[in-house]
This record gives sequence, structure tokens and C-alpha cells, in this order.
Amino acid sequence: MTDAIDPIALLEELIACPSITPEEGGAQAVLERALTGLGFDVTRLVSGEAPHGPVPNLFATRGSAGPHFAFAGHTDVVPPGKGWATDPFKAETKGGLLYGRGAVDMKGSIAAFIAAVSRAPDLGGTLSFIITGDEEGLAIHGTRALMDWMAERSIVPDMILVGEPTSQNRLGDTIKIGRRGSVNMWIDVIGRQAHVAYPHEGDNPLRRLFKIGTRLHELDLDDGDEWFQPSNLEVITVDVGNQATNVIPGEAHLRLNIRFNVHHTGNELVERVRAIVEEEAPGARFEAIVSGEAFLTEPGPLSDLVGAAIGEVTGLTPELSTGGGTSDARFLHTLCPIVEFGLLNATMHKLDEAVAVEDVRSLTEIYGSILRRALG
Repeated sequence: MTDAIDPIALLEELIACPSITPEEGGAQAVLERALTGLGFDVTRLVSGEAPHGPVPNLFATRGSAGPHFAFAGHTDVVPPGKGWATDPFKAETKGGLLYGRGAVDMKGSIAAFIAAVSRAPDLGGTLSFIITGDEEGLAIHGTRALMDWMAERSIVPDMILVGEPTSQNRLGDTIKIGRRGSVNMWIDVIGRQAHVAYPHEGDNPLRRLFKIGTRLHELDLDDGDEWFQPSNLEVITVDVGNQATNVIPGEAHLRLNIRFNVHHTGNELVERVRAIVEEEAPGARFEAIVSGEAFLTEPGPLSDLVGAAIGEVTGLTPELSTGGGTSDARFLHTLCPIVEFGLLNATMHKLDEAVAVEDVRSLTEIYGSILRRALG
């Protein structure tokens, strides 16, 4: 029987890997060693090319019978930034908190889940890990590439748990059962540069861009519903790059993002905005990228199972939520029912990211309960 893995020791080892997107930094090699020791068949994949790759990915599986339970996550982290009180890539524990980039998002949950597996040697069914190195980046060659690889081999889990940090105030208070979609759009209005004293010789693109912006501000997308807040469109930036006080600019640029719920698709929203641009500024350049579609896993067996495991360990009844940003669940939800549950998200992406040591140990217990309920 394999010795039980200490989640804190494994987390410290993972934090020591500088796996800033899309670099692997040794993190997936650490996972490969741990999972191989637990009897998993591990496949390391590299997908994509520069400038958005290559991206390291990992798929590990054990067993062949049903049901098939999969854990999904990412080893990549955002850049640490300057101003840390500790070395962001050297785990340090002070006052019951373990500091390091990725402690919360999301090396802590990966370590907890692997530790939970090591404590449950008699699981039935099939258990898999879907691990990417590009969740914090553009996510072009990460989970989507893994899904293509899985499809070629007819690998389809029956349920997926994503270990994103979902807890708000206490470990176990929130499960994500859906996410809003996201679409970015770029609008470039072309005018004609001229001296401000001779406006008839110029064509100020800002006039048309302001009309576009006004109409975008007035768009009423929806009122939300039982599970989703209203969709929101936000203008992110307006730029002309004009350093002079006496020059009519030749170009004006607007960028926007829409976070939308299941009442829309990304392409539908793109076409609505495109129509406004074409009406107010014919000939303007327009580009859009749908980062992910909105989805909802209706409350049911999977969320009930995870909620019961949380209650067993913490005594809490978790809230079911669709709030927050996007995650790789936006891709994986097309395979099977999916929920997200992990550590407190208060310090993710911040300086001095930290996790309570006891939370990592409690999360290991919760994940162990989930495994027993799903595959025991």
C-alpha cells in the first residue's frame, strides 16, 4: 500500500515550481511522479506553438470501469509581481498561513486532491486528472487541446470536479454550478488627421466612436434570473494616442468586454455590437473573440454529492453560485455534469497569496469524502 501523501509537503513542492503561464516550471513533473506512484497512467502533452505556446498539459487515469470521475485543474500561475513579503516561489508558513504564488489558485487544491486519492486506496470505477498549463493565459492550447486528445480516444468522464478556489468567507461555503460567458471586442474607427484650426480638412473619428459608446451604454441585455446576475457590457478603454493639443486624431480605438449569462451566446452579442458599429461608423475595423460561453449545471446528483461531503467535514450547507469570472469549466461542461469547489479565493492573484494550512487539510478530507461517495 502506498504511503499517504502529505498535502502540505506536496503543495510546498508545487509552489517551488515557477510555472508562470505557459511555463511548466517543473510542476507537472512533480504531479507525474506523485500520480505514477499512486498507480495512474500519466500522459504528458505539449500543444501549440509560439506566440501562445507551447503549452504543457497532463492527463492521468486509473481504472477502466464505471463510473468515471475526473478532477480538473491547472498548474500555471499568474506572474507574482513586485512587493512580496516572502519569495513567491518558496513556500513559507507564518501564523498558520502558507504563502506562495499558486497556494490558492490552484496548486493547493491539486495537492489536496492527490493527497485525498492516496488516502483512499480501494476506490472503484475510473479516476482521471485533467491538468493544463494554460488556464491563466489565453486557454487556446490548454484544456481544449486536452479535450481534443480525449475525444480521439473516446474518453468521456461521467462527472467532473474543478478545483478552482470558490469559497468566499469559509472553506465550503460556496460551490460553482455555472459560469457566465465572456467576449472581448475591439473597435477601430478611422478618420483623417488635421490641424484643429482647419477642421474641414480633417475627420475626427471620436465623434463616431462616442456615438458607438453611447449606444453600447444604453444596451439593455437582460435582467438575469434565478441563477445568474444580469449580463453586463463594460467599455475597458478608449484610446487615440494623441500627444498634441492641436491635432485632430486620425484613429480612435475602443475595447469592451461583455460578461453574459445563459440568455445569450457569444456570437449573438458579437453581431448585436457589430450592427451598431456598422450603423454609426461604416468601414470601421471590428474584431471579437468569444473566450467562453455561459453554462449551468442544474442542481442535482453531482452538486448534492459535493454538498454532502462539505457538510460532513465542515457542517456547512454550501451556496450554489454562478458568480465570478471564467474557468476551464467553460469548456469541460460540454462533456458531462461539472461543478467547481476549492479553497478561499480572497488572496488569489494578489501579492502575498496565502492559504490556511488547516484549510488545505480540511479540503483533503472533503475531497476524500467526495471520492468515497462517487467511487467508493
